[in-house]
Amino acid sequence: MNRRELLKAAAALPLAQRVLADPAFAQGAWPAHNVTMIVPFPAGGQADLAARPVAQALEKILGKPFVVDNRAGGAGGSIGNAAAARAEPDGYTLLMTLSSLAVLPEADRLFDRPALYEVSQFAPVARVLADPTLLAVPASAPWKTLQDFVDDAKQRPGQIPYGSSGPYGTLHVAMEMFAASAGIKLLHIPFRGAGPALTALLSGTVQALAAAPGTLKQQVDDGKMRVLANWGAERIASYPDLPTFRELGYKDVEFYIWAGLFAQAALPAPIMTRLREAMAQAVQSPEVTKTFETAGSPVAYLDAPEFSKFVAEDSARLIAAVKKIGRVE
Repeated sequence: MNRRELLKAAAALPLAQRVLADPAFAQGAWPAHNVTMIVPFPAGGQADLAARPVAQALEKILGKPFVVDNRAGGAGGSIGNAAAARAEPDGYTLLMTLSSLAVLPEADRLFDRPALYEVSQFAPVARVLADPTLLAVPASAPWKTLQDFVDDAKQRPGQIPYGSSGPYGTLHVAMEMFAASAGIKLLHIPFRGAGPALTALLSGTVQALAAAPGTLKQQVDDGKMRVLANWGAERIASYPDLPTFRELGYKDVEFYIWAGLFAQAALPAPIMTRLREAMAQAVQSPEVTKTFETAGSPVAYLDAPEFSKFVAEDSARLIAAVKKIGRVE
């Protein structure tokens, strides 16, 4: 067969067949170029803490750059989540996000706003971290215990400012769950992410913050902050003397700030398989485990099937909490 006959035969093939026949486009060739990992918050928060060492590990495993893209557009992470949802399902745009993923569309519905995305647009790939949230205050604050804080808040309703990563984000929902249970009113000051909210706590702009252990540990160790309570069901190893809200009598106050990797729901199965395999290796790498353990947030890995079940169960609990909280600013 001469060159002209070869070209004629190739032109007669259906487009899809030709694409699959080309190794440059074959699914098995993924990744063929840079992969973007969207983090829908500024640097310094739990999602960013999870993304950066994992991206570096994936880069080594898969041989292509994994670029962390902090989409600090506010809205509790909705803008970055929505950008990932709209991306082509080709494996080149991934999302490292938090438990607020399921909450934010429900919050939009509470205010009769169109949701920027739906959870059904995503496929869970792997859970990376899962920490109970901690209540932090400046070291200079007068409250030594949670009871001190509650007593002061009852005397000054709406006057103690607390920071969050945005309305109905993880830090906002955790604080409102506590406030509702304690019968207190606090002043909500939203920021574009946990990093700026943490900075605001250090500067005295706000006086309280719910945050993950990993984002607080250095500040607590340096004596710049103190922690008053733990939203988990049990005490944690990095803060063994810190009581849980449940221990202190707040039986319905439990909240975890997990971080996980997501792709688009339509991601081709071969790419998803390769990505899952790479994530299983990444979370076991010494660099990743050391980074997380140093921060006080050990790896809490779940593969896609278990993570999907976890997301469904946790989301149902959080959505119920948001509906109970109702419309708050």
